[in-house]
Amino acid sequence: MSEHDISPVPKEARPFQGSPAGIVTRLIANTVDAIVVGVILGAGYLGWASFLFLLDPRGFEVPSVSFLFSLTAGMTVSIVYLWLAWWLAGTSYGGHVMGLRVRGRRGRRLGPLRALARAAFCAFFPIGLFWCVITPERRSVQDLVLWTAVVYDWRPNVRPRSRLAAAEAPEPSTPSTTEESR
Repeated sequence: MSEHDISPVPKEARPFQGSPAGIVTRLIANTVDAIVVGVILGAGYLGWASFLFLLDPRGFEVPSVSFLFSLTAGMTVSIVYLWLAWWLAGTSYGGHVMGLRVRGRRGRRLGPLRALARAAFCAFFPIGLFWCVITPERRSVQDLVLWTAVVYDWRPNVRPRSRLAAAEAPEPSTPSTTEESR
């Protein structure tokens, strides 16, 4: 088998690799991310209720939360989740499931500030996603304002090695002429 026969990109997906993602794929990815945020919020609520129960089991009442608190907590968790995912991995869990990656200029991963700005923009203005239906480049309002793009990318997220690590790494061994003649 040659190096070109093995690829992490599925055969059916290879023609789409690197092309802009459409609205359906993005909506499915966003739905998966919303479920992840909901699970995080639910776990946080159950953890808080369990803590209160452990403090006073006899006088325990199920804690109630206001709509404003729920909305604030949901927005905060969404922003932090998307910010860390886009900054550290270049994709969220929903994006990973759908084979999407968020890229900045020149195809690079987003820096911390741009990832935070994009996460906040997406959380506060989610309707901006539908702009990708209108533009030929399939870019949302967030993409246009922050110079980002969402592309199909099924390759694993491999970080380039630093120059120092590359200099310290041992050279690959090459067989000597005497070993080849044996």
